[in-house]
Amino acid sequence: MNQERVYTVLQAPHISEKVSNLGDSSNQYAFKVERDATKAEIKEAVEMIFGVAVTNVTTANVRGKVKRSRWRAARRRNWKKAYVRIAAGQEIDYMVTE
Repeated sequence: MNQERVYTVLQAPHISEKVSNLGDSSNQYAFKVERDATKAEIKEAVEMIFGVAVTNVTTANVRGKVKRSRWRAARRRNWKKAYVRIAAGQEIDYMVTE
């Protein structure tokens, strides 16, 4: 995978209460990723950017919510979420990237 693709596969970390509990219990982190990204690309991107060993990647397609306003209903975009499990004893710091 080329260097440009590595930095476009991962869009943002997904932080929620569920993900925080997964991080504490089973060393998993969640990321918002490109909709066409494969598990192999996600694994390679996380290993290259954060310098950790990835043991498992699980993906989920998330449907966009329908938001209603006073005048009309609009739908948010669909997106893809990746749960990444890293090796024991390692952790990801979202604020510091090398």
